[in-house]
Parts: sequence; structure tokens; C-alpha cells
Amino acid sequence: MVEPITYPAQRVAVLIDVQNFYHSAKNIYKRRVNFKEILKHAVQDRQLIRAYAYVVSTESGEEKDFFEVLKGMGIEIRVKDLQIYYGGLKKADWDVGVVIDAVRLCSYADVIILMSGDGDFIPLVEYLKNKGVQTEVLAFGRSASAKLKESADYFIDLDEAPDRFLLKKKL
Repeated sequence: MVEPITYPAQRVAVLIDVQNFYHSAKNIYKRRVNFKEILKHAVQDRQLIRAYAYVVSTESGEEKDFFEVLKGMGIEIRVKDLQIYYGGLKKADWDVGVVIDAVRLCSYADVIILMSGDGDFIPLVEYLKNKGVQTEVLAFGRSASAKLKESADYFIDLDEAPDRFLLKKKL
């Protein structure tokens, strides 16, 4: 793994695709994500200007405590209600919201860290690089898009140290 170029004055924005991380950790390891440790590893000794977590709110509201934990870490929450369509199809897609925030932040940040393995973000990564913004993707490599890994300036594979980035308790 090639380590990203970092220096203390770098302004960093972190965009967290919570659903992508949750499902990757659940499907691969049957465990929950340690967002605190991942954020610390992502930012390192750099200047964090914004951290957004893109989350989905359900009717039951069972995720509210989790949202409070994220807020306690200094992460700003972007919430979208779960949409339930005729026939039972459920959907809550944050891709456009992530892209809009990244485009908005790219004039303020030296580095944008995308915490997602979703290949839909390849055009965003390419756009940010063309704007001169360093792009780092953090994801579980086994569930991340190969093309997304290649397109980022740096790919940090959380599969290389899963015990560090996952909570101990199994699902």
C-alpha cells in the first residue's frame, strides 16, 4: 500500500457513505464499523475542515443513538428518510448528495477523503483530481470497486487491519 502524501497544514474533508461501510463490514466480517478509529486514521495529523456522514433514517428511529455517537465524534450528519415504494421496495440513495458536497468543498480542501467502495463515485474522483484536489478512498478492499481503487490518488484498504477498524462485538 502506498501511503498518502500528508502534511499538517493540509485541509481535509471526509465524506462517509455509512450504508456502504455498514453493509461491507456486516457481509464480510459480521461486525460493526469503528468509525472513530477510521476517522482518526484517515485524517492523521492533518486539519479536518469537515466530516459528513450520509445516513438513512427509518420509521422506527432505532438509529438515533448511532447518529448521536457520530455527532459526538465531530461528524456532521446528513439524514435522508428511507423511501418505501409500492410493492415494498426500499431505497435511500445518497450518491448525489455526496457529489454535491464534494464539489462544494473542493475549493476549500486540499484533500477529499471518500469513505466508500461504491464505483458510482469514479466520475467524482476524476473530477476532484482534475480540480487539483488529492483524492483518498478508504474502504474494505474486498467489497470496493476495482476501478474506484485505481482512480483515486490513494486507496487505503481497511481489510489490511480489520481488527483495528471494526468493533469487537459480532452482529
